[in-house]
Amino acid sequence: MSTIAEPIHASERTRSDANSTLQLVSFELAEELYGIVITKVREIILIAQITVIPKMPPYVKGVINLRGAVIPVIDLRLLFGLPEGERTDESRIMVLQAAGKTVGIMVDSVSEVLRVKRDQIAPPPPTVTVLGKEYLTGLVKLENQLLILLDIDRILEANAADLKGK
Repeated sequence: MSTIAEPIHASERTRSDANSTLQLVSFELAEELYGIVITKVREIILIAQITVIPKMPPYVKGVINLRGAVIPVIDLRLLFGLPEGERTDESRIMVLQAAGKTVGIMVDSVSEVLRVKRDQIAPPPPTVTVLGKEYLTGLVKLENQLLILLDIDRILEANAADLKGK
């Protein structure tokens, strides 16, 4: 696993836009590769004690205490309708700042930070079902596979009520 770099500073972001590149944090879920723009990722931590909150949807695993901040944790596999995965030494919580919230998402493993050119990103094909398509920014064409680029803001906004509790 590569070490995650600090978030891009404003001056670097301007340079990236001029060069038409994005930095993404790539991660795996159910043997598929996903990515989120690095500016949304605050940190990546080991899965520690998660406090279960009653009457939450199954994909909200509970909350963690991260240096005094209580953060909800979402199992991204369950949110996407995938079977629950087994926790391994590679499992991580990605702490994100998105949609005006700080949230942790459980992933199978974090792969690396990628710098991709915007022309490597293709829009989701029209054959992708309408349900879920709004959460995709696009598909990144890598050498050996496709990376599914997520719009984490839309995902969190769509599930905001569940993150507040019922």
